[in-house]
Amino acid sequence: MTVEIWQAVVLGIIEGITEFLPVSSTGHLTIAEKLMKMKVDDPAVTAFTAVIQIGAILAAIIYFRADIIRFGGGILRGLFNKEQRGYDWRFGWYVVAGSIPIGVVGLLGKPLIVGPLRSLWFVAGSLIVWSFAMWFAERVGPQQRGEKDVTLTDVLVIGFAQCLALVPGVSRSGATITAGLLRDLDRVTATRLSFFLGIPALTAAGIYELPDALDGSIGWPPVLVGTVASFIVGYVSIAWLLKFVAKHSMNTFVTYRLFLGLGVIGLLIAGTITAT
Repeated sequence: MTVEIWQAVVLGIIEGITEFLPVSSTGHLTIAEKLMKMKVDDPAVTAFTAVIQIGAILAAIIYFRADIIRFGGGILRGLFNKEQRGYDWRFGWYVVAGSIPIGVVGLLGKPLIVGPLRSLWFVAGSLIVWSFAMWFAERVGPQQRGEKDVTLTDVLVIGFAQCLALVPGVSRSGATITAGLLRDLDRVTATRLSFFLGIPALTAAGIYELPDALDGSIGWPPVLVGTVASFIVGYVSIAWLLKFVAKHSMNTFVTYRLFLGLGVIGLLIAGTITAT
């Protein structure tokens, strides 16, 4: 399976826009790949999709570099001096612990993820079903706790929710923000946690899939172009989302997901596109 440079640019832009929005980057990439007549269940294409996420994650690392340095420094100071084990030490280890579930589930569930779950029927269904979960969380979540109130239980619950994003269409940020709201965290705190937990998880996934993406059928140029495109667009997307969630609910994304899911189902029923 080959990926043309123009396709890599398009997919990189889509990845950068959708990686951090609660609309499912994998779902959007799967839909776009299918519209471009690509084999969405091809392991090389699946690997390419995972690798270009590194660009968006690099954007997150740069955007949150001050927080990352602070938390990392807190861990290092706490290792050598117990009296230095304050908030930064605790929160840094929370992120590490919350990143473990998706790593384990991702490795164990890879055969299913790269196969049957790449079907557009699953993508459309997940877009619709998880929209109701997001709406419910916005409706019932009190959103009374901030970042300083985050506990290990909160992060572990959100970390396990992140595993649901392995199903294309659910959305990693959608799953984690929803879990955060249901844990009584405010929307900005839940969104920032989503970013922090995504950095180690998606970086590891990209590195793991890199050999498959660079096999003879794809190669370096498309991977590099797609990654750079996702980095540039991803940085802008992060800044926009943090400003948006500070003043707006996720219901805008809920509406968008519902229409997109129903639209994909309509295209499948009409035979305009095939599921795989």
